[in-house]
Amino acid sequence: QLQASGGGSVQAGGSLRLSCAASDLTFSDYAVAWFRQVPGKEREAVSCISAYDGSTYTSDSVKGRFTISSDSAKNTVYLQMNLLKPEDTAVYYCAALLSYCSPYPLAYEYDNWGQGTQVTVSS
Repeated sequence: QLQASGGGSVQAGGSLRLSCAASDLTFSDYAVAWFRQVPGKEREAVSCISAYDGSTYTSDSVKGRFTISSDSAKNTVYLQMNLLKPEDTAVYYCAALLSYCSPYPLAYEYDNWGQGTQVTVSS
């Protein structure tokens, strides 16, 4: 199971760090991605990192503001979110796939999901 945490409410320009910890799989074998979803819209990929082959993905909408990283000793993947904007408001989910990061990760490809953590950015 994946456990996502770190969400909260911040003002625009602020920062948050999301964490995704795994209890029954080893991230070094997986692509781990962060997705986000707002009501009425599809779940979209934000960023992905794969220790399997070093592949990464970052959405153009967050490039330069969000950074994904992993700590193999803690079996945890992080999403550092800086310069947050109101449009970043969403429920953020982490997900894992026994593979690499594709050029554009799609939610249906992933079969291990965390419970989601709410991020709210006020203007």
